[in-house]
Amino acid sequence: MSKKDRMSGNQAAATAIRQINPDVIAAFPITPSTEIPQYVSSFKADGLIDTEFIAVESEHSAMSACIGASAAGVRAMTATSSAGMALMYEMLYIAASDRLPIVLAAVNRALTGPININADHSDSMGARDSGWIQLYSENAQEAYDNLLMANRIGEHPDVMLPVMVCQDGFITSHGIENIVIEDDDKVKAFIGEYRPEKYLLNPDESLAVGPYSVSPYVIEMKKAEHEAMVNAKAAVKSVSDEFGKAFGREYGFFEEYRMDDAEYAVLLMSSAAGTGKDAVDELRAKGVKAGLVKLRAFRPFPADELAAALAGLKALAIMDRSDGFSATAGPLNAEVRAALYGKSAVKAAGYIYGLGGRDVKTGDFHAIFAELGQLAAGKTLPYCQYIGVRE
Repeated sequence: MSKKDRMSGNQAAATAIRQINPDVIAAFPITPSTEIPQYVSSFKADGLIDTEFIAVESEHSAMSACIGASAAGVRAMTATSSAGMALMYEMLYIAASDRLPIVLAAVNRALTGPININADHSDSMGARDSGWIQLYSENAQEAYDNLLMANRIGEHPDVMLPVMVCQDGFITSHGIENIVIEDDDKVKAFIGEYRPEKYLLNPDESLAVGPYSVSPYVIEMKKAEHEAMVNAKAAVKSVSDEFGKAFGREYGFFEEYRMDDAEYAVLLMSSAAGTGKDAVDELRAKGVKAGLVKLRAFRPFPADELAAALAGLKALAIMDRSDGFSATAGPLNAEVRAALYGKSAVKAAGYIYGLGGRDVKTGDFHAIFAELGQLAAGKTLPYCQYIGVRE
């Protein structure tokens, strides 16, 4: 039976890991994800899980250990943030190209430099094309729920890719919220046992994992990896539908908030969506047909579905919590505009916000929606602007 509790996003993530009871956890501490392996090690010490907990000497080693465990045929998980993810960078690509469904609890933190320990998405966005599925969480409940779904998605036989479940550092990871925790047995029944088709310890089959690939093979392997990411869309949808039936909380590729008759909308990911929803409610009370789209799945990217959801708008703001240093500005901006190209005439404006933990407030959203009204009326706006910068 489900129960209500109060916990932080890190505790919620660790609780999900306890209920999953993976075969191996390999982790190295880094702020603000450190609490997750701390909680898990306590669960291990208290006999609540029989997971093999491996305390390694670096994040590179943590992902390496997970790769070895997953290749051997068991369920492996870890957690990290920021520079820890950067130190894993080589191994992230190896995990994905070896088609190992490792799950990573990623607590988003600005990637050095300058040195900063607060939330933005530069760490996970830097790894966006490593071949990992990426799910983003608005709050502790979603961090918990996404982790419960992650193994099922990554382990789907048509997918077999690693999964990164992201939440915003300190804002979500350390903030205490009301949350619903599901019954342990019901969670275990939903997740099921991991039975890979191929694994190194199978005595009846010879198998190499991660061998050197010469030129005649690499592009074929990458195409297969690409097709697996395409297949992940169906897996995200089917697992999310099953989760909704089992636990009553509905998820899709993205959440539409007051979008039925919206003329103007913002599109963004993770914790700032809560502030955005408050701003939308305030603007609706003033007669502005405002709406919000919160993207949950950045990889696989739901391009066609987003284009259809945004088609009726007069103007759209695309909000990135990381910079892209490119002609197309932030990563989300580039992806969304590409999705809209040739499919929708909606006018779009890009915004970069919240870098290094800078607050985004309802007033910032009010200003954005005011600019969207001007954009719809014919005013030209910069391709991308920064929110909250002191001039």
